[in-house]
Amino acid sequence: MDTQHFDTIILGSGPGGEGAAMKLAKAGQRVAVVESYREVGGGCLHWGTIPSKALRHSIQMLADYRRNPIFRLTDFQIDVDYPQLLQAAGVVIQQQVRTANRYYSRNQVTIIHGFGRLLDDHTLNVNEEYGKQLRFTADYFIIATGSSPYHPGDIDFTHPHVHDSDSILRLEHTPSSLTIYGAGVIGCEYASVFCNLDVKVNLVNTRDRLLSFMDDEITDALGYHLRQQGTVIRHDETYERVEPSEAGVILHCESGKKIKSDLLLWANGRSGNTRDMGLEEVGIEINRRGQIVVNERYQTSQPHIYAVGDVVGYPGLASASYDQGRFAATQIADGEADWKLVEDIPTGIYTSPEISSVGRTERELTEQKIPYEVGQAAFKSIARAQICGHTVGMLKILFHRETLELLGIHCFGEGAAEIIHIGQAIMSQPGEENNLRYFAETTFNYPTMAEAYRVAALNGLNRLF
Repeated sequence: MDTQHFDTIILGSGPGGEGAAMKLAKAGQRVAVVESYREVGGGCLHWGTIPSKALRHSIQMLADYRRNPIFRLTDFQIDVDYPQLLQAAGVVIQQQVRTANRYYSRNQVTIIHGFGRLLDDHTLNVNEEYGKQLRFTADYFIIATGSSPYHPGDIDFTHPHVHDSDSILRLEHTPSSLTIYGAGVIGCEYASVFCNLDVKVNLVNTRDRLLSFMDDEITDALGYHLRQQGTVIRHDETYERVEPSEAGVILHCESGKKIKSDLLLWANGRSGNTRDMGLEEVGIEINRRGQIVVNERYQTSQPHIYAVGDVVGYPGLASASYDQGRFAATQIADGEADWKLVEDIPTGIYTSPEISSVGRTERELTEQKIPYEVGQAAFKSIARAQICGHTVGMLKILFHRETLELLGIHCFGEGAAEIIHIGQAIMSQPGEENNLRYFAETTFNYPTMAEAYRVAALNGLNRLF
């Protein structure tokens, strides 16, 4: 069998793999990307971030139409089902696939489709779809294979009424009722999608509150609006067993509750895609969740083999994965990186309305005994929000009472994931430039949603004495 050599081989073509490939190719390396799926883009593009956000956008457009008083004057009604929404998401996915293919082609990155397995720490065997075996060697490897939904062994995921966040994207009908087990980011996002399709949604949370890593006031607002949209939220519940049948599925909880619905969406946990890749055999450490253990440079226990993205665990964000890929590739190409990954990574959760945050929460600041104050701007008072009809939400700035340093920014409402970046930019400034007064003393276009920063800053300053 002929063996082909590359400077670096990257396993996975999602955000982490793409970021690494672009950096290494531009540094003059001979690079190959191995992708087990028939198209590039990884789980982010085909089963995760892009399809779920495209679904949410379509749902938001439908909700805006139904709420707009102009359309209420007509007899024309729009009714869409879940498969139609998936078709719209498919258009976006194919556009992104074509864009990614152009990037790889333009930068002369070789794409190899098949499942890769390490034979030793410098040799990779690739099993193509039709059984053909290919062999490659490389000086460096970057593993960016992502993650998959966690499957407990006692649940039959082959049953047509039991789904995970991958298989729910192949659903061919709109259910009348849905139970979502797991109220993390994925669970909350899909609850927003289905309840706005008039599906009866049960959101079962294994914790005492939604999204406990977020600001309490923001997640309280999310819970309120999910309930307003028809979602039934059950906190502090743990499943005992899942009972599927021809008529539907019953979720049996340890508390004694029985929740019956047409479908069950399991959205509780993810595992790193490391199975059968030969990693343990070459000495790479993997934890109990199937995630690769790395150091601060994203090196595995084999220094020439790096791992980035969801396969290493936290934070499990496409945006962070891309930067991790570039960071690891910079060290391979240059021997070291003269820049650092940001510590305060913005979080965007595409519920309806969406939420986003960067920095610390009130709970964290209270526990750390940091004297802080709050500046708030309610969207209902912002002219642009009134014009757009998106008056639900708020911007919340946490800042140090004495130095006015920005400590955390939290946003709830339409466009929150975009709005947050203005605050992120100022928070990242050194020293005294990270200051609440920037927002109070800067002229913002009017009317814009960005004006909420000025309103929140003035509100905060007025709280000082």
